[in-house]
Amino acid sequence: MLRGDYRVRLAASWDGHAGDELMIALHARRSAASIAAWRAAHPARPLVVVLTGTDLYADITHDVQAQTSLALADRLVVLQPLGRQTVPARWRDKVEVIVQSSPARRTLAKTGRHLRALMVGHLRSEKSPKTYWAAAKRLRGRSDIRLDHVGGALDPALADAARACMAACPQYRWLGALPHGQTLARIQRAHLLVHPSRLEGGAHVVIEAVTSGTPVLASRIDGNLGLLGEDYEGLFDWGDDAALATLLQRCRDEPDMLARLQAQCAARAPLFAPDRERAALHALVHRMLETRR
Repeated sequence: MLRGDYRVRLAASWDGHAGDELMIALHARRSAASIAAWRAAHPARPLVVVLTGTDLYADITHDVQAQTSLALADRLVVLQPLGRQTVPARWRDKVEVIVQSSPARRTLAKTGRHLRALMVGHLRSEKSPKTYWAAAKRLRGRSDIRLDHVGGALDPALADAARACMAACPQYRWLGALPHGQTLARIQRAHLLVHPSRLEGGAHVVIEAVTSGTPVLASRIDGNLGLLGEDYEGLFDWGDDAALATLLQRCRDEPDMLARLQAQCAARAPLFAPDRERAALHALVHRMLETRR
């Protein structure tokens, strides 16, 4: 998004390159060493830190390195509007909201033979796959509701649990990690994306679903509320597998439910236009460079 107007270098960590004029660091804790090195080498050059879900809803509450990154940054970027209120008050005046984007994709026809739900998330506790599995077990008697799951086995114990759920629930399929293009195609073909996470900064997969015309069922956490809206009808309390199962059944049994969710998502889709994100990012970089001159 920046290369048309700036020379951009991507790096896992900052290497001390003398010609760099501005740093955008992703993740306050994981980039802490690069952030500290940049500020020590360049006290007056701009530093932007982009905060993730684990930054906002975990690390900055207790991790000294993450807190130091907030103090050193000139600007802090959060990925959805509710993220601002989680930043400690003493640093909140640094915060800018830049919502991530995804190109609009055509909505594909959905089968009428069954409802197909899809979860996209690696097997790790933050993504709350256990909520999805518990809902699948509640729906064992509903062969007309299928639940697919795309995600790599980051936790061996959770991989075993996914296999056990497949054995117990024939309508649940764990597909493992898939290439991004294949995952997008499955999102387009699904009736619903299910996103039960415990914490999120602003999940890109939710944006990809909305811009593909696929409605979302999501946990009621700030990262999802900030993207979908606090009055969105497809929300359930985090960890409430019974509520998720009920929403899935309603989407299958109530003719208007899916249409209402799709209309609500369509109303949010303009927020995720690439031109909107690009303009916000360019405005931030331009302002930071001009301020330091």
